[in-house]
Amino acid sequence: MDLIFLTGFHTSITLICIVGLAVVVSGFLLKKIKQPTLIAYILLGVLIGQYGFDLIGDETNIRYIGELGIILLFFFIGMEIDLYSFVGNWRLALFGTLGQFLLSIGAVWGIGLLFGWETTRILVLGFVIALSSSAVIFKLLEDKNLLDKKIGQNVSSILLAQDIAIAPILILISIFGGEDTSTESILLKIIGGILIISTIIYIYVKKEITWLPFRKSIMKDHELQVFLALFFCFAGAVIAGMFGISEALGAFVGGLIMHAGKATRWIHDAIHSFRILFVAVFFISIGAQINITFLLDNLLPLGLVLVAVFGLNHAINTLILKMYNNSWREAIFGGAMLAQIGELSFLICITALNLEILTDYAYDFTISLISLTIGISPFWILLTEKISARKKEIAA
Repeated sequence: MDLIFLTGFHTSITLICIVGLAVVVSGFLLKKIKQPTLIAYILLGVLIGQYGFDLIGDETNIRYIGELGIILLFFFIGMEIDLYSFVGNWRLALFGTLGQFLLSIGAVWGIGLLFGWETTRILVLGFVIALSSSAVIFKLLEDKNLLDKKIGQNVSSILLAQDIAIAPILILISIFGGEDTSTESILLKIIGGILIISTIIYIYVKKEITWLPFRKSIMKDHELQVFLALFFCFAGAVIAGMFGISEALGAFVGGLIMHAGKATRWIHDAIHSFRILFVAVFFISIGAQINITFLLDNLLPLGLVLVAVFGLNHAINTLILKMYNNSWREAIFGGAMLAQIGELSFLICITALNLEILTDYAYDFTISLISLTIGISPFWILLTEKISARKKEIAA
């Protein structure tokens, strides 16, 4: 019995070491050739996932670790984002996000009429393609040092508004899908949303928070620094989860609190390494969900829909950003950043599958499409940058 336990433990540790080594090597190589490291992580996930060499086995654990990385990512974004610029962009965040949803649903509605889709399926697919990937875009904005720039703040505002919108979207889909959604569940989400908005307003008005526990004594103790940072990160995530809101959004608010407490620099140094590793695992878990056999069998339709999604999302977001005082160059670049389908769309697909709104084939197709758009997104952004730079050279 003991021997069997030790063997299983040894195998798990070996797997973790192999994945960790692969993350380090692939990330290093991509950095050397100046490409986004998330590409390597997604490809690595394809190789070691159940549709590749099946080295992971149960993918649930690695998915949980990856989601932990996203929680840490949002916590860091909360510490680094300029709250005053974000609040100043509330019109773009609100009306820009509504515009995305309406235009995306309208485009899918036109396609759905041709194929005789039900209204519920049209709504589901419209919401799926409208949501962009916070994980991908925030990572790229960080890598390009754009978080404190105008276009970075505008894109961030839209992303955070989308993350807040996921709760009412899931409620709406459940109602249209015929699921009995309790009044208590809806009220909890409403209260959670009000709590998050109220906390952001409080931080905005106070400007600086001086009530952080042991604020002065903790400055000299690195271990306590880590514990305090993780407390606010995970406490925010847990509280948000209790209200049925995205845990990552709760961690974001925790990051805002730490930023207002003027503790950003020492916390950043203390736990930055953990965030890098866990975010890498998240992208590996995305790659692990790509079914290579299904992808190859449906290469043509997936390719056509992929191009259509990128083109549609790029055009919609470019127009929205242009309407809010961005130059055409900034709007086109921001549109490219928001062109992919986001990880929160996985939640919509799972909910729709459970409610039998999507068939098994439609679910596999959509999951493959989401994973592909996330993987290809850095190339799409790079291509947009190259074309814009080329046009600028010609104009000069």
